[in-house]
Amino acid sequence: MSVDVRAMFRRCADLSPNPEVGAAPRELSLAIVGLDHPNADGSNRRFEVALCEPGHPVCLVPEPKNPVDPHAVAVLSMNQIQLGYIPFERSGWISTLLSAGERYEAFFQDHGRCAAIIRVRFGGGPPTMPAPRYTPPQPIDPADLVDWGA
Repeated sequence: MSVDVRAMFRRCADLSPNPEVGAAPRELSLAIVGLDHPNADGSNRRFEVALCEPGHPVCLVPEPKNPVDPHAVAVLSMNQIQLGYIPFERSGWISTLLSAGERYEAFFQDHGRCAAIIRVRFGGGPPTMPAPRYTPPQPIDPADLVDWGA
């Protein structure tokens, strides 16, 4: 990757809104796709996702030379290891915002069942952590209550 990742993280930390863009803050949660693909450096994306905790910063890195999607936006952990990509349906819009110099802050939100989730806020300021979803307790299966004896 020819992008200066450290410079991108410094840019991530700049929370002042860009006066040229002048957009009101926008905030959204996004799934990260491509978790099962290996990274070029040999690191494992799912392992890196497992190390992420809610609130850990992540960085969005446009990949205009990506052969599959010129609007691809990679998601890097705070360890500067790629977790995956912004979904195709949002990558065009987000890469346009990033190319225009829109300020943002992003963090790891949650380990989803099929994908990891990040939270992003454009327009300056930190994103808010959404309230956790209620998951009802699962009934206990009697087959799981085996007495293994002593």
